[in-house]
Amino acid sequence: MIKATGITKAYGDLKVLKGIDLDISEKEVVSIVGASGAGKTTLLQILGTLDIPDSGTIFYNGTDICRLKGKLLASFRNNNVGFVFQFHQLLPEFTALENVCIPAYIAGKSKVEAEGKASELLIFLGLSDRLDHKPSELSGGEQQRVAVARALINSPSVILADEPSGNLDSENKNELHKLFFRLRDTFNQTIIIVTHDRQFAAMSDRILQIKDGLIVNEA
Repeated sequence: MIKATGITKAYGDLKVLKGIDLDISEKEVVSIVGASGAGKTTLLQILGTLDIPDSGTIFYNGTDICRLKGKLLASFRNNNVGFVFQFHQLLPEFTALENVCIPAYIAGKSKVEAEGKASELLIFLGLSDRLDHKPSELSGGEQQRVAVARALINSPSVILADEPSGNLDSENKNELHKLFFRLRDTFNQTIIIVTHDRQFAAMSDRILQIKDGLIVNEA
């Protein structure tokens, strides 16, 4: 589903990625691990089209995303990639339902369609009584589930998660870990996760370890 070849990235004299090759299949849950500064988040951002590589190619189901520019790239990202971040990145002035709807509105979906799908997802994620609550009225685990629903709203082919459980307590962390596998099984998602949590990574279908900008082993 995703094939990356020869991905490099430098910021000034700092070479962060030095030639990454990877293949990720449909419906895989893949964890990317490594020390801080190894290049994990940079790779995730490049895979999600939030950053561009200095060299190399990335194909999503045959589409070379490195050739997409401007509105075409933004449209591809909004319709094909869902993001889950460590600190949720919810807009504080909007309710849970409104936060989830935002990517659907960007994609041009009607209010009725967006709210209907957002409600379904929030109910599926156990938040049926939290639709009208703002982020400040939600627990950390509830906020992260809202973020997951937002990532799913446009039925993306892949979800990219950057330290998604890093800001959660043990109970909510375990629940989030189980949730990713439910999403794979229910929605046929491909999920790529950057994590420092080795226990979480061990649950994945595969683990990719990055060291000094290169994938050094795979399990």
